Amino acid sequence: MDQILRGYYLNDPTWFYLSFLLILAVYFKFSRFWSMRNVDLALLLLISPGLLLVRNDDGQVAAFGYAWLFLASAILLVRALSDSLITRRPRLEQNMNAAGMAFLCAATFLFLTTKLLTDPPPASTVTSLRRANDLMRGPTATSAEKPIATTDGPDKAPSDTATAGPGTSLVAASVARLSNVVSKRDMTDLDVITARLIAIFAHLAVILGLTLVGRSIFGDPDVGFAMATLYMLLPCTAYDVGKINHVLPAALVVWAIWAYRRPFVSGTLLGLACAMMFFPIFLLPLWAAFYGRRGGFRFGTAVVLTTAAIVSCLLLLSGDSQTLVRELVGYVDWANLQFSPSDDTQGFWKAHEAAYRVPVFVSYLVMLVALTIWPARKSLSHIIPASAAIIIGTQLWYPQQGGVYVLWYLPLLLLVVFRPLMTNHFAPELRPLFVFRRAAEPSRPQRELVGSAAGITHPSSGSGLGG
Repeated sequence: MDQILRGYYLNDPTWFYLSFLLILAVYFKFSRFWSMRNVDLALLLLISPGLLLVRNDDGQVAAFGYAWLFLASAILLVRALSDSLITRRPRLEQNMNAAGMAFLCAATFLFLTTKLLTDPPPASTVTSLRRANDLMRGPTATSAEKPIATTDGPDKAPSDTATAGPGTSLVAASVARLSNVVSKRDMTDLDVITARLIAIFAHLAVILGLTLVGRSIFGDPDVGFAMATLYMLLPCTAYDVGKINHVLPAALVVWAIWAYRRPFVSGTLLGLACAMMFFPIFLLPLWAAFYGRRGGFRFGTAVVLTTAAIVSCLLLLSGDSQTLVRELVGYVDWANLQFSPSDDTQGFWKAHEAAYRVPVFVSYLVMLVALTIWPARKSLSHIIPASAAIIIGTQLWYPQQGGVYVLWYLPLLLLVVFRPLMTNHFAPELRPLFVFRRAAEPSRPQRELVGSAAGITHPSSGSGLGG
């Protein structure tokens, strides 16, 4: 960043200290020390030290960081699940007005954008873009001659661990083009520029989504500015600012909440999120149950149509349909989900028995079913914390660096923290798409009318023929 701001240098620990002071100055309620807002701030700030420890080169310190993140994720999961028990939600204004928060949010966004433009982007982000480009162009003749690099998770940087052979997969060949970090001479590469632009627009989408949810759904524009500013100030946002495969799906989920009155639009947005990362898939049963029978049908139709449209476009544009089909079938890396950890496994479960992860995963599935079927009629006050809990829960059983993917659930967690008491935000009542009306049958004349027309009175009327 010193290329733009001369003499400016800010490392991760220093940013944590500065943002910690800014967050306390703007959001901490000094007049109500024992308030839920202060507890939520403490929980949000509890994540960043674990991320700093994970980034340490010392293996023991990194292992302690993964344990820290595992415990923090468990506490945040309890907070999200117990959100419905908090019935008193007074309006707590921030220590800065809306204009000041908007300026602080814009200034922080400018600094993080400068960091995006000057620092090398994450290798996993550029790998994803080059993998998509390779799927469009088809395999090249030179890709099989380059060394293979293996990836162990959504963010694990590739490492050259093997040599390529005749049967080298397309993914391995595309990953092999990257080193652990992108070198400075590749800063002008088209994929690097694209990764930066997508990351900037993804964070901007999160900011706008949080602002619109605060204004149109929560009914308080100041709350929208507060959520967007806190999202930019939190250190975990700055640490993973360039990882578009984390930010963009979360942004789509936020916009799906904003468009909750339109099930087809929400289904389209969640379908796009599922195409980028696996964790939004677990939200689909909850949202389908939220919309009910008619709305759920439209929501599911939108998800299916979005998936079909993406696959159809890839098939039409791909130079090698067979390779594309193999990549789509291997959308989920099942090797990373195996219960027995491998030598390349990184995270909390590397130092623990694999058998202990089985009850954690089963408990997660039970929680998923419970949140889907109860309560029967859900409002947005149930959907927001339940969605946050479902995504946070994936951090506890995911074997590869579980707990570090904070940007998956951070925007939803901010919605949980700042949401007011919501009583009437239910799914819209939808009319059936197809209404079949029966033809009106000709009305038959009543017996009394027939009798009166013939000059005869019905016996039940009380008068007879003899008067």
